[in-house]
Amino acid sequence: MPHAFLRRSIGALFFTLLVLVLVLSGMAPPAQAQIKLQIGSGASAAAMDTASSAAAGSVVTTPRVRAELVALAPQGVEPGKSIALGLLLDHQPEWHTYWTNPGDSGLPTQLQWQLPPGWDAGEIAWPTPHPIRVGSLVNYGYEGQVLLPVTVQIPSDFSADARDVTVRLQANWLICRVECIPEEGQFSLTLPTKSSTALHAGTFAQAHAQAPVALQGSSQARVDGETLKLHVTGLPAALQGQRLQVLSESPDTLHHAMQDGQDFTQQWDGADWTAVVPLSANRGQTPEDIALVLTTDKHTVVDGAVGWRTVAPVSGQWKAAAIAQVSPELAAALAKNAQASAPVQPASSGSLWLALLGALVGGLILNLMPCVFPILALKVLGFTTHGSQLREQRAAGLAYTAGVVLSFLSLGALLLALRSAGQQLGWGFQLQSPLVIAALAALFTVIGLNLAGMFEFGSFVPGSVAGKQAKSPITNAFLSGVLAVAIASPCTAPFMGASMGLAVSMPAAEALLVFAALGLGMAAPYLLASWIPAVVRWLPRPGAWMDTFRRAMAFPMFATVVWLVWVLGQQSGIDGAATLLALLVLLAALVWALGLQGRARWGFAVLSLAGGLYLATAMGHYLTTPAPAPGQQASGALWQPWSAQKVSEINTTGKPVFVDFTAAWCVTCQYNKRTTLSDSQVLAAFDNKQVHLLRADWTRQDPAITQALNQLGRSGVPVYVLYAPGKAPQILSEVLSVKEVVDAVAQL
Repeated sequence: MPHAFLRRSIGALFFTLLVLVLVLSGMAPPAQAQIKLQIGSGASAAAMDTASSAAAGSVVTTPRVRAELVALAPQGVEPGKSIALGLLLDHQPEWHTYWTNPGDSGLPTQLQWQLPPGWDAGEIAWPTPHPIRVGSLVNYGYEGQVLLPVTVQIPSDFSADARDVTVRLQANWLICRVECIPEEGQFSLTLPTKSSTALHAGTFAQAHAQAPVALQGSSQARVDGETLKLHVTGLPAALQGQRLQVLSESPDTLHHAMQDGQDFTQQWDGADWTAVVPLSANRGQTPEDIALVLTTDKHTVVDGAVGWRTVAPVSGQWKAAAIAQVSPELAAALAKNAQASAPVQPASSGSLWLALLGALVGGLILNLMPCVFPILALKVLGFTTHGSQLREQRAAGLAYTAGVVLSFLSLGALLLALRSAGQQLGWGFQLQSPLVIAALAALFTVIGLNLAGMFEFGSFVPGSVAGKQAKSPITNAFLSGVLAVAIASPCTAPFMGASMGLAVSMPAAEALLVFAALGLGMAAPYLLASWIPAVVRWLPRPGAWMDTFRRAMAFPMFATVVWLVWVLGQQSGIDGAATLLALLVLLAALVWALGLQGRARWGFAVLSLAGGLYLATAMGHYLTTPAPAPGQQASGALWQPWSAQKVSEINTTGKPVFVDFTAAWCVTCQYNKRTTLSDSQVLAAFDNKQVHLLRADWTRQDPAITQALNQLGRSGVPVYVLYAPGKAPQILSEVLSVKEVVDAVAQL
């Protein structure tokens, strides 16, 4: 019968999804030895341990930096001699770490050594940093590759009888781009005592050349109101006439964002260099002397050096900045915000039951989501087929439930495994992969063609196989449940978002219970219907209408393909969408050809298959090539791109912010965007309260958005948040109503 062939098609193509799941499971990066990434700061930092072994190694790799413990001991490890150790940081583009004085923000890298008894590690020989401007602020740090070297003195009584010796390091660094992420790593390195260790000799030499040299002269600093007047002698003659930068090793002395020719003036008087530099508005007490590093604007090498260090005695006293006091109102608001953004603690028994209840109700409502609609045709056909065979109908209902629940468990287990391996993922993560989108589009194209009557799967397989498959309605029902989850997974129903956000922070066993409850809720209506005979009596008797209904249900399948192509276009651009459409046309031609008879069948099939292979080879890369990121919208645009920094900056001005966490593959998101968020009443309410509108697009994987969702206790979209100055973030429901948004804005 037609429905049997349809379900056989689902079974055959289901293996495509299994292969893609295996591909996704291999996306996790290899674990490094003993690394913890602490996202956020302070009490609200959420730690993720990506180590799979308790033994530390010499290399730690994060998505932002590669850190390695290196050594230079060309003569081996000899008593009474010294060796060099260091932390080699290789930053990803646009990321940086900080100097001993980080500037207006940031933290210096810290090294804590665990050395053999008697070994003495000196201070970091900091290379000359580069100023890094961020708006009106200036930080001092390093981009690209930098080595932080340390000289280690070996005691004279050290016994070098052993063949090797092990040194260990605990390092902490703050790495920033726009957002800042504290990271730490534990390192271990074994050095041979009798042979040379000089693999990184060139890197140590380069770091030594980048370190400022001691000034062969004198310097003085005199306080003059809000400025400090400097007088320096002994600089290299080749440096005379060049413009210099002044860097203070103390963060609470000079104004870091000084600009030459404005608040910072300098001049040469023969071999003497003088300057007037502004003091920091947050300066501390006047020191007896101040350590300064002088360098050229472009770190030009002069007489073999790029910087010159001097310690200038300070004459006079400046007025220390008053310590700002926090008002009781602001302190209360900060405490409330800290409490709201604190990481979710392990669930108590009460919160576990609430999470299970929310998942169950969310699963029930999930059946009403538009992304689940195309699968309803399969289930309706299944009910009418069993008729009065109650036993088979109940068995099919149980099998469908098993398929739904096991699929949710599989997706949940994969999500938890990838997150524990360091991946920044959330609910619906599989649709962030263009290959998964393409596979689903192919699957629904074939199902739509089958429903439309273009082919019957029985013509593609031997008669004996088709006969066995027709006798396995349980398997067909199970696969139907799997397919339902594949389509429903990008949706987030009411009550479901909070449960999913709580689930990913629970122990694995409790989290999987929540995913199972979600599956049980989604399958419950059909499971109950299969066990209640009255449901079947409500349906028309089997007859010719079934074939008409079957063909009509091909169109929701094709509509789903249109949606999937649009989603892929958001990820890979117009070229990616066109490539997918062309491949789907050739797939349809191949299916049509295989339904022909005689020689024409194989002739057209070979041509279609060859065309598909050629197209996949020549243009397949367009499917996975990310589309160019949309440019910054005009200042007058209604919605602006989201960033955590932008939210903070707007709130600082006293204005509220509404954030739409969305994705192109989330049907609920698109529904809300085109209804409630486009409603004239809602837009007027936003305008009256001067609410800034930001949109966080999660269509492609974005660790910053994932981190923001985690801080809100969510793991998927849609999420709608209202940020008001001095108040905790207010999270609205997943399916928005005009009244809910207007009321929330009115309370600002």
